[in-house]
Amino acid sequence: MIERRDFSSWISGPPTEPGHYPGRALDLPRTGPGSIARPGRRVVALCVDWAACLAISAAFFHGDSLATLGIFALEQIVLVGTVGYGLGHRLLGLKVVRLGGGPAGFSAAILRTLLLCLVIPAVVFDVDQRGLHDKAAKTVLVRK
Repeated sequence: MIERRDFSSWISGPPTEPGHYPGRALDLPRTGPGSIARPGRRVVALCVDWAACLAISAAFFHGDSLATLGIFALEQIVLVGTVGYGLGHRLLGLKVVRLGGGPAGFSAAILRTLLLCLVIPAVVFDVDQRGLHDKAAKTVLVRK
């Protein structure tokens, strides 16, 4: 018979050592400015960005889904590549930086955005809460 304890190893998530927190392996602080952005803020920032892009798409492209995705991609590439944050990131106090703290730049913004638009790389993440799109671009989303 299968018992609850048979599932606890994968239900409780990956094992972590005492004192582990998202960003520790990246030498980031536990909380405050420079710490890893938590999932709640990320989701709200994504919703803000998507709503803005949907409004633009509705106004100029009759709400076409591909146009909305294209506007979202353009917004992410231009804004993350230049200032380090999209509209939603800015409103929620988040910033995309390269590992080590430098600006993301256009090459990282392009790669990150293309993978973000595929969705799956953004929802598969490690113990430091970095999605595959951030890992591939060598970036991290932190609190400002």
